[in-house]
Amino acid sequence: MIRFENVSVTYDGAAEPTVQGVDFEVPEGELVLLVGPSGVGKSTVLGAVGGLVPHFTGGTLRGRVTVAGRDTRTHKPRELADVVGTVGQDPLSHFVTDTVEDELAYGMESLGLAPDVMRRRVEETLDLLGLAALRDRPIATLSGGQQQRVAIGSVLTPHPRVLVLDEPTSALDPAAAEEVLAVLQRLVHDLGTTVLMAEHRLERVIQYADQVALLPSPGAAPVLGTPAEIMAVSPVYPPVVDLGRLAGWSPLPLTVRDARRRAPELRERLTEQRADTSSAAPRTVPAPVPPPSPSRWRLGRKAPGTDRTAPPPPTAEAHSLAVRRDRVQALRHVDLTVAPGETIALMGRNGAGKSTLLSALVGLVAPSSGSVRVGGAVPHRTAPTDLVRRVGLVPQEPRDLLYADTVAAECAAADRDAGAAPGTCRDLVSGLLPGIPVDTHPRDLSEGQRLTLALAVVLTARPPLLLLDEPTRGLDYAAKARLVAVLRGLAAEGHAIVLATHDVELAAELADRVVLLAEGEVIADGPTADVVVASPSFAPQVTKILAPQKWLTVAQVKGALT
Repeated sequence: MIRFENVSVTYDGAAEPTVQGVDFEVPEGELVLLVGPSGVGKSTVLGAVGGLVPHFTGGTLRGRVTVAGRDTRTHKPRELADVVGTVGQDPLSHFVTDTVEDELAYGMESLGLAPDVMRRRVEETLDLLGLAALRDRPIATLSGGQQQRVAIGSVLTPHPRVLVLDEPTSALDPAAAEEVLAVLQRLVHDLGTTVLMAEHRLERVIQYADQVALLPSPGAAPVLGTPAEIMAVSPVYPPVVDLGRLAGWSPLPLTVRDARRRAPELRERLTEQRADTSSAAPRTVPAPVPPPSPSRWRLGRKAPGTDRTAPPPPTAEAHSLAVRRDRVQALRHVDLTVAPGETIALMGRNGAGKSTLLSALVGLVAPSSGSVRVGGAVPHRTAPTDLVRRVGLVPQEPRDLLYADTVAAECAAADRDAGAAPGTCRDLVSGLLPGIPVDTHPRDLSEGQRLTLALAVVLTARPPLLLLDEPTRGLDYAAKARLVAVLRGLAAEGHAIVLATHDVELAAELADRVVLLAEGEVIADGPTADVVVASPSFAPQVTKILAPQKWLTVAQVKGALT
């Protein structure tokens, strides 16, 4: 159905091809997963299928891409629209109407389908993606995850033979992601739809793939194989594979179910290790307690056996906070206190109010009732020049923060605005995601690279309160690990961090507390292990595999075994 024949793509002004040596076939009725580190050209490969590369993006495409026998060099995107449906990383760039129902119908109108057919397919898609309650809502009022589902629905209604999806679950909560993937499975298995998909959250999708195409590094030819074959050699892999490598399992498990079948011996080893440690503890001479570092005193942590420090004032707090946006009660009766050095993960289904709570903390929306204070100031009444020293927000759409023509200019502006030493922002960018060309326009970066740049811009001012909305969207596992290291360092220095995320693995790795929201209300607030272990939806893979033992990450298991 899709055929790449020795394809390379070189963008204007680039010294080297973004991708080259792409030569593989996606058979009809299969789901092929495109994987690889951030910035290796996955979006370019996907764009070539629908003709967006090079007709829309520019650059030079060598070789040949055919879809259902049509050559994309001679067929522009509109001439492929009846065959190929494409959803990119940014759903907002797809929308051409104002409401959900109109957007679902638009593609069929363009193809001239009969009104009765359009009506039936709209209703089917509303039910498939759980959008029926949103049918009359303006798209602008939806959460990022809800917009993602609408974007997917808008390409499903014309019933294309090929679906091209770039990070389709990145903005979705776990339950919504499962719903979307179940729909894709149904399309592939029951209707013979061909799906080519790129996704960084492999823990969600690897078990659904018929084949995996690995782009190992920029400019390298892809390697095609079964999921098990590729995960054995891939530089990016989900926690279940990471745990399998640690435990020495062969073949490597790809699903929680497969791993649980292998896990009894590992659980026993962990139990014995914990028992040995406990029994040995009384015979061990305790090491002397080091004096607390300055950062520990700033965090208000007391040295053992002393009572010399009082808790510092909270970095941020909300009391009985309510926010109404248009006709929607986005938040109601929210109480939240954020301490210096604390990392809090806001979790909950799409539309639960996570992004609205972040917006209230940074002053983008005013409370309908209740109060919000950050560093003693009321955010929506504080001048931006003062507020930037108190709180920084990395939004779900990083382009909202980026306005310069190059990465270098963006970083120089961030240094000036923050009063930081020249080069501060660029050092942060290099630390988070090495290899981003500084002379590149931000719009030409991948979604993960843009997010990294926006994060570096905000971190340059080193605000006491850092807010992150879906910070791992578009990031591979290595980039995520670097992000976790940076955020842990900031927390150790006393910065408070609040992140809204659907990435349960990130929450398990980083968060001290999880605050669970539903319908704008806080329904759970407690230590990460207590909240996520008790939730089938928000538990990380390691927790599911090793239950009833309460392990959250592979790093914890490795530490216990060694």
